[in-house]
Amino acid sequence: EVQLVESGGGLVQAGGSLRLSCAASGFTFDEFVIAWFRQAPGKEREKISCIDTSAGSTYYRHSVKGRYTISSDNAKNTVYLQMNSLKPEDTAVYYCAAGDYYCSTAGLNLRGGGMEYWGKGTLVTVST
Repeated sequence: EVQLVESGGGLVQAGGSLRLSCAASGFTFDEFVIAWFRQAPGKEREKISCIDTSAGSTYYRHSVKGRYTISSDNAKNTVYLQMNSLKPEDTAVYYCAAGDYYCSTAGLNLRGGGMEYWGKGTLVTVST
């Protein structure tokens, strides 16, 4: 059974940092791409970042480039999202997902008919 558990969210002041973790089980990272999404209150879900450990590729949403870094620890089956220079507009529930994604600097998209699994999310609140 595929499971994804996010952690590391919390309340931080603008300009601060947080590191989110996504602990995965039931699969290995060469089977699925790991991605981070976020959803702010009243807004649609946004793609944030992804990592394809097999291809060695990553993707970042334009608004987080240079501030967020995605990485993986294959031995721990965990993916991290280091978030620096946080802004109030980064406030959202952050979700980890695993699936049959295309993940490259060009973007993040689910392959047609591909599988997709989701964690329950972790709340990040950035205060002014």
